[in-house]
Amino acid sequence: MCAAIGIVATILPILTLAAPAPAGAQEPVLHDVTYTVYTDTPFRAEIYYRDVDPPNFADYSHDPYVFSPNVEAEVGPGNPWVLNVRLADPQNWAMVLGTSGLSPNPPGFRCTLAVDGEVVVTNAGPKGALCSMRLW
Repeated sequence: MCAAIGIVATILPILTLAAPAPAGAQEPVLHDVTYTVYTDTPFRAEIYYRDVDPPNFADYSHDPYVFSPNVEAEVGPGNPWVLNVRLADPQNWAMVLGTSGLSPNPPGFRCTLAVDGEVVVTNAGPKGALCSMRLW
């Protein structure tokens, strides 16, 4: 009996080392997200988008602009602004917004959001358009 306990004590640590890592240790699956913004008439647009997954909602809500960069871009009917990003959780974090700000001549905005090649959201508006899977 003592010999059996000794064998188990010797083999158990070896079996423990051979065990696979827990599933939670794997890297998250990243999704290809494509944002597209254009207008019905040529315009210099202000575009906000999300290109990284915030670590959690508390960090995001504390300062959303840290996680929502913006650019100014010349857009129009034949000149869309397109950006490809990779997100782990597009359901919660994918977002693009095109806006004309305070311009007195709204250009008619249109946006699309595609995940892994499939368009999941489209939107349009005279002064701006928001495409997001999450209801903000």
